[in-house]
Formats: sequence, C-alpha cells, structure tokens
Amino acid sequence: MKRANLSRRFVIPDIHGCALTLDRLIRQVIHLKRHDELYLLGDYIDRGPRSRDVLDILMGLTLKGYRVFPVRGNHEEMLLESCGDRDMFRMWFENGGRATLDSFGVEDACEIPLSYRRFMAEMPYYRILPDFVLLHASLNFAIPSPFVDTEAMLWSRSLEVRKEMIGGRRVIGGHTPMSRSEILRGLSTDRIVLDNGCVYRERAGMGCLAALELDSMTISFQENID
Repeated sequence: MKRANLSRRFVIPDIHGCALTLDRLIRQVIHLKRHDELYLLGDYIDRGPRSRDVLDILMGLTLKGYRVFPVRGNHEEMLLESCGDRDMFRMWFENGGRATLDSFGVEDACEIPLSYRRFMAEMPYYRILPDFVLLHASLNFAIPSPFVDTEAMLWSRSLEVRKEMIGGRRVIGGHTPMSRSEILRGLSTDRIVLDNGCVYRERAGMGCLAALELDSMTISFQENID
C-alpha cells in the first residue's frame, strides 16, 4: 500500500567504516531528504578505514534534522563491552577493532570519546515498523518471544521467519554478506538480507553498500570507494 506522504523509507546495512561510500550513497545515489526516514542495520565500525567518519555522518545527519534510526550491530556491542572486559577487547580487536581505534587515534576502547560510545549505547537492538522488523542479524523463533533474545539479534545467521509470531511482518537484516544476486532474489521473500560485504571488494558479487527503499522495494548499490 502506498503511503499518503512523500517521504521515503530507506534501509542501509553494514557500513564497516566505509564513510566515503556511505556519503556518496546517501547524497548522490538515493538523494536523501530531511523528510525521508533512514534506517540503519548496525556494524557502522571496524574493518574499513573510516569508522569515526561513519559515526560523524550519522550523528551529523541527526543534528541537522534528518530522520535517522540506527540499530545496534555485533561490532558496536563488542566495542561497548571492550571498555571493561579485556577478553572481549581481544575478540573485538581480532574482528576489525584495530581499524576503529586507528580512526580515533587511540589504543583502547575506553579512550574513544564518550559522545560516540553513548551514541552507540543508545541504539536499540531492533525496530518494528508496520510491515517490517529491522535488526542487525536474526530473530530466535524457537522461543515464545523472539524479541527477548538480543544475542540472536546481534549474531545469529538464521534465515527462519515465523510471521505469525511477529504480527505478519517480514524481517530485514544484515550481518551475513551476500552477493548482489542473492540479495535481489531475497527481496521477494519474508527474510531479506541486505549486506553486500562493502569491505569485501575481492569477493565476487560483493564490495558494495546497499540501500533498500521499502515502499517501492527498489534497491540501489554504491561500489566501495574507500
């Protein structure tokens, strides 16, 4: 059903420090307007070279009055936990955290300015729209209430959907890199995965950042330029 207003709803998954790519996608490809809604599926940081810049873009859009709605990914969760847990710090460091520290010019997660850590800590694990559930990874449908398992929302790669448990909605996530053809095939299903592995330019069919417009179900890709 078409919505009455002229606003559009975009979903962008795993950015992983690709700030130049994100900037071109939102400015020159989808031409984001202030009245549009921009939903982001987590993993803004790590692996790519410009994690701080990605967060600056998102925080800046919010300050300028854009309607930006991020959810938390497993990489944000690892960073937040790394500040007080050395085992988690080592795990995060081995999974791309070094790139984030370098982007801030620091050596420890606790040295990342509080404003950035607070921005990530305030991100919810999921968002419920009238027609979709948006989250980073997956839902656990093996329990009575899928929305209580935050670990699954951050880490699970399950493609299961039981729409009767989530109000008939479809599920959109990222987390698992997919080729462009796999993403396009998934658009007609109840479980859409949008992660095209922006940082994995060497992998066939990957290396782009995607933006899905929810009302038209049209998808745009921007090749990694970072």
